[in-house]
Amino acid sequence: MAHHHHHHLDPETGDRRVAFAVIVNLALTVAQIIGGFFAGSLALIADALHNLSDAVSLIIAFFARKIARRPENADMTFGYARVEIVAALINYTTLIVVGFYLAFEAVIRFFEPTEVNGWLIVIIAGIALVIDLVTALLTYRLSKDSVNIRAAFLHNLADAMGSVAVIVAGTLILLFNWWIIDPIVTLMIAVYILWMAFREIGEVIRILMLASPDGVAADDVVAAVLAVDGVSGVHNARFWRLDEHADAFDAHIALAPGTWAQADGIKAAIKAVLAEKFGIERSTLELECAEHVCHDAHDFGFEPTH
Repeated sequence: MAHHHHHHLDPETGDRRVAFAVIVNLALTVAQIIGGFFAGSLALIADALHNLSDAVSLIIAFFARKIARRPENADMTFGYARVEIVAALINYTTLIVVGFYLAFEAVIRFFEPTEVNGWLIVIIAGIALVIDLVTALLTYRLSKDSVNIRAAFLHNLADAMGSVAVIVAGTLILLFNWWIIDPIVTLMIAVYILWMAFREIGEVIRILMLASPDGVAADDVVAAVLAVDGVSGVHNARFWRLDEHADAFDAHIALAPGTWAQADGIKAAIKAVLAEKFGIERSTLELECAEHVCHDAHDFGFEPTH
């Protein structure tokens, strides 16, 4: 299963978009916290805290993008691309913390209700929604190609949903004086944040754990290699995701008796199969002649100790 390629934005253009998104989100956070304090609205302050996490996530994403473009060196022989995966893990983790905190505060407000200024809530949440949508537009295209930016984008998307919910809450308070709607909406925002973060964090953890890529079975890759003429066995195979755009495959390849003279051609054929069928451009193959094949080797993983 080859990967789909998107038309990438110029890195500098992408950096400018993320930087601008950081600035508007920080400004919005300050406005929401002040407004929430004067309006007495927990939902508005909840939305502000989540918006602050948006800004922080964008800052992390911005610097991760910069670092990820550094070339490989003697200290970092795999390069720096995975810093974006680490940034995504940090952002999803903070999203989960924010979600649980908001849920806790909402439950307390159920038992200690507070009078809320509906007009101020609606006005500030309306401004927040506009800025959320601007930020989403700035990062949407980048999010298609980067799990790092996607984490920040989902922070922002959750905040836009939160702004809509806060507007609804403020309107109901104005019309019916339903103060209880404020913690209800806060709890809804918290549940949505947690659902989204837990859904997305799994892929990030799999990449960091060097798991085989989703959607491609390691057994299928090995079977395709075994089907190449001249291959009699595959063992000590390792199939993992280097980052979200590149997969890698390592294996010991046992050649059929009498085919050692064609070893270079067999290796080239295997690499072609890996690239064409699975989009694997990075592979390391250790060839073994029929007389010196590893015995009692594992199908997957490291070679057993002797």
